[in-house]
Amino acid sequence: MKLRRPILRGIRFTLTAVYTGLFTLMLLGVSLLFRQTLASNLEAQARDDLEQNWAILNAYLRIENDPPQRNYHPVWFFDIEDPEESSAAARVKNAYYIADPSGNRVEGSKVWDGLGSDPPAEVRRVLSSNQAQWREKKDASGVPYLIRGSYIVSEDKRVRYYVAIGTSRAESERLLSRFNLLSIGLIPFALLIGIATGWVFTGRALGPVLDIARAAQRISGSNLSLRLPSHGTGDELDYLIETFNQMIQRLEANFNQVRQFSTDVSHELRTPITVVRGQLEVALMTARNEEDFREAIVTSLSDIERLSQIVRALLLLSQAETGQRVLQKQRLNLCDLIENLVDQFQIPAEGADVYLRFERKSPSCEGDFDPIQIERMVSNLLTNAVKFTPAGGKIVVSVEGLGDKVEIVVRDTGQGIAPQYLPHIFDRFYRVPESGTPSPEKGLGLGLSFVAWIVRAHGGTLDAVSGLGKGTTFTIRLPLDPSAPTSPDDAVTTRVA
Repeated sequence: MKLRRPILRGIRFTLTAVYTGLFTLMLLGVSLLFRQTLASNLEAQARDDLEQNWAILNAYLRIENDPPQRNYHPVWFFDIEDPEESSAAARVKNAYYIADPSGNRVEGSKVWDGLGSDPPAEVRRVLSSNQAQWREKKDASGVPYLIRGSYIVSEDKRVRYYVAIGTSRAESERLLSRFNLLSIGLIPFALLIGIATGWVFTGRALGPVLDIARAAQRISGSNLSLRLPSHGTGDELDYLIETFNQMIQRLEANFNQVRQFSTDVSHELRTPITVVRGQLEVALMTARNEEDFREAIVTSLSDIERLSQIVRALLLLSQAETGQRVLQKQRLNLCDLIENLVDQFQIPAEGADVYLRFERKSPSCEGDFDPIQIERMVSNLLTNAVKFTPAGGKIVVSVEGLGDKVEIVVRDTGQGIAPQYLPHIFDRFYRVPESGTPSPEKGLGLGLSFVAWIVRAHGGTLDAVSGLGKGTTFTIRLPLDPSAPTSPDDAVTTRVA
C-alpha cells in the first residue's frame, strides 16, 4: 500500500509554510530595523552638520548697532580671500534666514525664499526659548529641509535676532528610497530561496518518519520481529525509533502470549474432553442400570472439574501476564505472614512424613506487598516441596531482612531436578518427566509460572538451584520499597547444584 500524502495537508508542506512565514517575518523585521537605523543615522548626521554650521555662523555673524540711529543689523565677518572661510560661510548661507525681534525678515538666502518666511509667531516663540528648535520644511518642489532655529544676541546684549539655518534632506531621501526598492526587490528572491531550502530540509528531516511508517505497514502477526535501526545521534528521531521498537516488542510479546494461551488451551483441554466424551459414549452403549450411569456421570464430573480448574488457572495467569490483574499492595510484616503459612502446612507435611521448619532470621520484615499473591507464591512452593520430598525428608523456610530487601528461601531435600529439565520449570504446563521412582500426583504445571509472575510483579528476583538427588532451593528477594521498578525479564534464573 502506497503512502498517500496530500501536498497541501502534509507535514512537509505545513513545516515549509511555517518556516517560510517565519523567514518572511524575520526578513521584514530585519529590513525595517536596518531602514530605521539608516534613517536615524542620516538624521543624526544632518543634525551634526547643522550644529557645525551653527558654530561657523556664531563665529562669522555679528548683530551690530549704530548708536546715532540705534539701528541693529547683521554683519558677516570672514576673510573672502581665504578659501576655507569662504567655503564655510557659503555652506552656512546656502539656506539661512534672519528676522528681527518683531518677526520681520532681515535677510535670507534664495533657497529659503522657496521654503517661505517663518511666521512672526514662530519667531517670537523661538526667541523666548533658550533652546534650539528643530523642525522640517519642504520647498516648492517638495524637497525636505531640516531646520535649526535659534537666536543671536547683539553685541550690546540688548537685542535678540532670530536666525534659522537648514540643510537639504534630498540625498537622504534618495538613499532611503533606494534602500526600500532594494528590499522590495530582494524579499521575493529571498522567499523563493527560503521555500526551496525549507522544502528540501523538511523532506530530509521527515525521511526517517516515512521509513517508520513504511516499516509499520510491513508489520503483521507473522512479522513482529522487525526492528528499525537507530541512527546513533540521540535526537528526537532516535527516541521515536526506540519507542517504536519497544512498541513492536510489546506487541510481539502480547501476540506470543495469545498464541501460547491458544496452544496451552488446545493442548490441555483436548485430553480431558476426549476422556469425558469417551466415558459418556461408553456409558450410553454399555450401561445397563442406574448404577452404571451414575458411575459414568461421577467420573465425568471429576474430569469436568479438572477442566474448570485448568480454565480458571489459565485465565488468571493470562490476566496477570498481560497486566489486567493489578497488585493490591498493603503494609504488612512478611515474616509473620510466611510463618503463619508454614504453620498451616504442618499438617500435610506430617501426613507425608516430612519435617517442616520455619527460621525467622529478622524480627520484622515490613514492606508493601499483595498478601493474596504472596500467600499464593509461598503456598505453591510449599506444595511442590511437600509433594516431591520423600518420607523422612526435610523442608526449611527462612525469611531474612537484607537492608531494603527481604529474602525468602524454601529449601527441601527432595528428589531434585535433572539439569536438562531445570531451565523449563517456570514454563506453563511444564512437568518434569517421570523417573524410575513412583511419581506423585500430577498437577496442572502452572504453580511455578504463578510464582515467577508474582516475583516479577513485586519487582523482585527468583533463583532456583537443584540437582538430581540433591533437593531444590528457591531463593526469592523482594524489595521493601513500594516504588521499586519492575524486575527485568532475566529476574528468574536457574542453576544446577
